[in-house]
Amino acid sequence: MLSDLRITAIEPLQADAAWAAYTFVKVETDEGITGYAEVTDWRMPAAVAGGVRDLAASLVGRSALAIEQRLQDMHRQSCQGPGGVIQRSIAGIECALLDIKGKALGVPVYELLGGKVRDRIRLYWSHCGTYRARYPELYGKPLKTYADVEALGREVVDRGYTALKTNVVVPGDPARTLNTFDAKDMDFVVSSVVKLIEAFKRGAGERFDTALDLNFHFDTLDVIRIAKALEPYKMLWLEVDSWEPEVIRQITESTSLPVCSAESVNTVRDYQRFLDIRAMDVAMFDLPWAGMSACLQIAREAAVREMPVAPHNYYSYLSTFQNAHMCAVLPNLKIMETDVDSCPWRDEYVTVLPDIRDGHLTVPDTPGWGTELNEEAVAARPWTGNIPF
Repeated sequence: MLSDLRITAIEPLQADAAWAAYTFVKVETDEGITGYAEVTDWRMPAAVAGGVRDLAASLVGRSALAIEQRLQDMHRQSCQGPGGVIQRSIAGIECALLDIKGKALGVPVYELLGGKVRDRIRLYWSHCGTYRARYPELYGKPLKTYADVEALGREVVDRGYTALKTNVVVPGDPARTLNTFDAKDMDFVVSSVVKLIEAFKRGAGERFDTALDLNFHFDTLDVIRIAKALEPYKMLWLEVDSWEPEVIRQITESTSLPVCSAESVNTVRDYQRFLDIRAMDVAMFDLPWAGMSACLQIAREAAVREMPVAPHNYYSYLSTFQNAHMCAVLPNLKIMETDVDSCPWRDEYVTVLPDIRDGHLTVPDTPGWGTELNEEAVAARPWTGNIPF
């Protein structure tokens, strides 16, 4: 019987992502229905896989369809160390169970979430130029000059996208990306950022939606200085991370640019601190890291505050499918992230590719996520131990 569908095994699977590891979760059941989800953590792949293994022992033999009960089981098991990597492990198992339930009922996952409010999702080209600067050997399109950045801007438009996001990329031979350790000369950083955005806009168009992601890489006052320098340009947003909501609010209140933040905040309780003071203009959260239940709660809390949301998504295509179902049900969705430049063999890891045309993703309508993890491809390309940055 469907109501008796039981978990028989849970395991993490890892595959080579060129410069890191993709991490997936596989959940098997006694009826032969298997669920998959992505739980990639570029810098802590062994830890998140270990979390999945630790959680699995308490779930085998239990109902695969009682997802909320399984969430409670996992939160109880991890109550002495919530959040962080363990929340990511929980998220992966939760999302694999959603895949199972959708397949068992013969419906796409978005039907389990209340039904879709859109059929197509606008995408932005993320890390635009970043990977070409870091790994030119993989893409064959090095960014040696700002003319190369301008050409990349034209390429983005030619491939149908209406928005892009980049990082602090400095063209050269070799090109490089700037982070905390390179930020001693802020005059150079600010000048480089302005030249970068100007080059993209020469290529893509002055009114083209362009975002800059500073991550955790700069001090608060330096972020404010960068924001001020970019105010003359039409920006989709300035993205910045901090664990302190007041820091993000200080940045938001200091600039006319929209500020996007909080991708790394993985629990509803922690995220509430950012929403309560309206720290940012656009709320970003990460489905493979936080899980579906948490992301939907955060999105609804943001909607009450009339705040748009934009999920974090820079992994394999399995994550893209998961995000498609979530984005399909969010009334306050602004735009969805996707990496165009990515692992060159990323397509091999799923059985069905996402339908991306004209910078938009069509929401899949087949049971579960609408694709399967290709376990043969995963096994053929084992993780080599690389950890980026």
